[in-house]
Amino acid sequence: MALGEKKGGGVMAGPPTDATPQLLTERSEELEGPVENQDTEAEKRLARLYELYGATWDGVDDPNDPYNWPEWRKISIGIIFSVGQLVTLMSASIMAAALGNISNDLNIGASTAQITLSIYFLGLGVGPFFIAALCEMNGRKQIWVISNLWYILWNALCPVGQSNALMIIGRFLAATGAGAGITLTGPVMADMYHAKDRGKSLAIASLLPYLGPALGPIVGGVVVQLIYWPWLFWIVSIFDALITLLGFIFIKESYTPVLLRRKAAAQSEQPVSPALSLAGWAFWHDFFSRLGTYLRRPLRLLIRRPIIQVISLVLALNFGIYTLMLSTFATLWIDRYKQSALISSLHYISFSIGFLITAQIGGCIMDVIYRRLRDRPKNKGVGRPEFRTPYMLPGVLFIPAGLFWYGWSAEYRITWVMVDMGAIIFTCGSSILATSLLAYTLDIFGELGASANAATRLLSNVLGFVFPIFAPQLYDRLGYGWGNSLLAFIFVALGVPVPIVLWIWGEKLRELGKKQHEDY
Repeated sequence: MALGEKKGGGVMAGPPTDATPQLLTERSEELEGPVENQDTEAEKRLARLYELYGATWDGVDDPNDPYNWPEWRKISIGIIFSVGQLVTLMSASIMAAALGNISNDLNIGASTAQITLSIYFLGLGVGPFFIAALCEMNGRKQIWVISNLWYILWNALCPVGQSNALMIIGRFLAATGAGAGITLTGPVMADMYHAKDRGKSLAIASLLPYLGPALGPIVGGVVVQLIYWPWLFWIVSIFDALITLLGFIFIKESYTPVLLRRKAAAQSEQPVSPALSLAGWAFWHDFFSRLGTYLRRPLRLLIRRPIIQVISLVLALNFGIYTLMLSTFATLWIDRYKQSALISSLHYISFSIGFLITAQIGGCIMDVIYRRLRDRPKNKGVGRPEFRTPYMLPGVLFIPAGLFWYGWSAEYRITWVMVDMGAIIFTCGSSILATSLLAYTLDIFGELGASANAATRLLSNVLGFVFPIFAPQLYDRLGYGWGNSLLAFIFVALGVPVPIVLWIWGEKLRELGKKQHEDY
């Protein structure tokens, strides 16, 4: 079995214990069997950790184990990561309401202006590979702080001199640092919460980020109308600097492999290994060699594991359509409904409404479905990643429904309420699908969650870069009605079958390529 990869929803599958008396009723087995099985799995986890890292936790209730941290600490760390991710999502869309002003001041056309916006998503695709590699070498906190500082620097430089080249390069490099929030938030929550609470943990982490699609354009509209567009970048950089300072003070390292390697070194009375400390010549001597090894991990997962390829394709299509809508939403209201930049930006609230509804309510629903399937007698208290797939079904249905609703409402210039309702339905589906696929990925790969997350999101951010570029041509030729209908038909063909495929063949897909994966 691959290092850090878990069979079943966050726990390693094992044979049922012999402790349950055969004379117990079927109802007693249903109630008690899962509990005994979970206790056995907790002990097996401790033994596995010792075998892998040379140290383990002092029992299942060890307070140093991130699973056993106080709830206030878990929530505090989740909120800090959540606010940090809010900044990255705001940066992605904050230029939408200001593209006209930016194109005028930089003397560029509409397509080039779209590139300055969408190049950010390309950076979000590249950055996670380095972030995932470094966090699995040295832990989550260190790379999160460094990545945020990198983002602050380049985001602040974007408008300097009003240079088109610096704008594009700065947006790309800022995004490589901004990828820390997207890459690490899910894995950090998985460090602290068991698989049975995956939905709750992701709900905590997504409490604020999904306000980004609304806050970004709203802040952009206010700044463009009242101040000057370069302050779009400087305000966000100042805000992220405050969040980074809070994180540096309050975030505690949660990555179990790093914590246990440190514990093993302390018990053996040896200095911390070079893989754990930036201080010392030994670290820098082999840094690039180790970095190369960790960088290859997401690429190998993407190339060798069909399950990653399936998840990557669906996430990419979902995210590409989302970024296309995000980049053209303000233009729709300005050009077609003749609204001001500020008023048009308020319609982005519909995106956040959809995301917030599903992130908070949907997370609880996903946990309930997972636990009920896990606790069925035939499953003996052992979870499987496929228990996430029933929650995907409404997601893959809402996405095309929202596209049809939004597209034809805009085509016939129906009242703004109908257009925004279509956007809400679409974003509900998009959020359900993305959250359930993230939980599915974390259930499979466990401690390799950051690398797996980076692998699944590479194609997403490539399409997030490409789709907004051809969006103006799409709507010019087909209009909003048939343009969105074309996207909906593509998603129906490629996305709707996925929950069924994963439910029926998910376990077989997970096994494919695993033998090749075990060497790292």
